[in-house]
Amino acid sequence: MRNANIDRKTTETDISLSFNLDGSGQYQLNTGCGFFDHMLQLFTAHGKFDLSVECTGDTHVDFHHTIEDIGISLGNALSQALSDKRGITRYGSVLLPMDESLALVSIDISGRSFINFDVTMPQSRVGDFDTELVEEFFTSLARAASITLHIKLLEGKNTHHIIECIFKAFGRALQKACFIDKNVGGEIPSTKGLL
Repeated sequence: MRNANIDRKTTETDISLSFNLDGSGQYQLNTGCGFFDHMLQLFTAHGKFDLSVECTGDTHVDFHHTIEDIGISLGNALSQALSDKRGITRYGSVLLPMDESLALVSIDISGRSFINFDVTMPQSRVGDFDTELVEEFFTSLARAASITLHIKLLEGKNTHHIIECIFKAFGRALQKACFIDKNVGGEIPSTKGLL
């Protein structure tokens, strides 16, 4: 089983997270932020992962530390679950529509952390959620997981739709990149022999 359990405790957050790459889209989420729970539900369901997150954070300040630290924890879990990355497809790209929104997400499980987040949010908030935290989450995740991640918004007017589009596309692109390709024959998909 390609899964991982992460416990991360700081002065700002206390997180218990479990992640299964080969799940069925099951989730149990309590991040302290309803909108973010919804986005993680979409990521999990569309990627066909299993994800459990329990987080107590300093939400009396704002959601920044919660979102950032969950990104770090999920990135660490992804890295652990992939282990040496033998047999994976490595690359995954999805162009996904969500009503008027259209987002491209491309992933390389490269062992090198890089993110290009080319998204302009029409609104700075959705409910009590600061939309700049979407970039913060994906930046933290990409760094912790050592993946290359490109997220580009091609169309979009409704901020909720834009963010939803991105999380769905990320789930589906990650599923493709983590897929065990029988044609690879259990090898590490790199001419270097290491990712």
